[in-house]
Amino acid sequence: MIGLSLKGIHKDFGSVRAVETTDLDFAEGELTALLGPSGCGKTTLLRMIAGLEDPSGGAIRLGERDITALPAHKRRFGMVFQSFALFPHLSVRENVVYSLVISGTSKQDAMDTGERLLDLVQLKEFGDRRIGELSGGQRQRVAIARALAQEPDVFLLDEPMSALDAKLREDMQVELRLLQQRLGITTIVVTHDQREAMTMADKIVVMSRGKVEQVGPPQDIYHRPANAFVADFIGKANFYDGVVEKGGVRVADTVLTRDPPAGFINGSDVRIACRPETPYLDSNDANGTRIKAKVTFVRDVGPARDIHLETEIGPMIVEYARGENQRDYVVGQETIVTLPTDGLHVFAKPGWAAE
Repeated sequence: MIGLSLKGIHKDFGSVRAVETTDLDFAEGELTALLGPSGCGKTTLLRMIAGLEDPSGGAIRLGERDITALPAHKRRFGMVFQSFALFPHLSVRENVVYSLVISGTSKQDAMDTGERLLDLVQLKEFGDRRIGELSGGQRQRVAIARALAQEPDVFLLDEPMSALDAKLREDMQVELRLLQQRLGITTIVVTHDQREAMTMADKIVVMSRGKVEQVGPPQDIYHRPANAFVADFIGKANFYDGVVEKGGVRVADTVLTRDPPAGFINGSDVRIACRPETPYLDSNDANGTRIKAKVTFVRDVGPARDIHLETEIGPMIVEYARGENQRDYVVGQETIVTLPTDGLHVFAKPGWAAE
């Protein structure tokens, strides 16, 4: 398998720039997720990589080879789209080997490859069935097997699980990740589902409005977001507007103890993010800023509870995994919430994508 690199790639549609100038490297055998909201440019970027969209500038390299102008059908890229586009009149096996047959591979070799791939995606017993007799998850596996039939250098998937129900989608995320690791194939997945990206990817590329906001391993992006957009899009966060002053950041009439990052001066307008699992309720051991709060709502989803609070600095959600804090909270109850100094992220307000 071969690594892929993009240098100065961008895409304009008339006067509209859909993808800003971008440099990205996709390491050999790595699974990368292009993550962002609808319209952020992630699918356009994937289509340029696939050769289905011509870039307005820049270069795409596969290993040492420049493939920018190479037609899609010559790139040896396997692709799976939102719509699996399977042939309903063919059997499962015939769908998998179709591309091999039309490319001139002998029937016996094609069928041998088909059997191997059906075994790989755990559909060996379904080879003679029609597509209409399969479940959504099984159809997805057929599409994956068909894309792998030509032994692609790079595997591209565009929202491949968006049509599946929630539980099946999560099961297939794990199955696809295990399959990718077993094959060691360079893979790029487009998704708007941050949970999907966190589950599957070695590396996440977060995009917004055609621009790459941050690139890194899932846990780095979650725990060290580059700006407020990333903090908001990856996971959940409480946000507050504040002003930098000596000793911390003032939000309303409360000063939160937090040394702002280098480059912030007194009087700077900032946006503060705090993950729901970071604050502590009724704890005398926690270090940070202690704030009076009142419970407004309790959301119990089994393994975790979200405690909704009204505080001196605004609404806040505190999340506890079951077993972390056995105390029951009720609406109207007064409490103290502590915001740990190292759990607050401070961003310049221009980094907030909603503005």
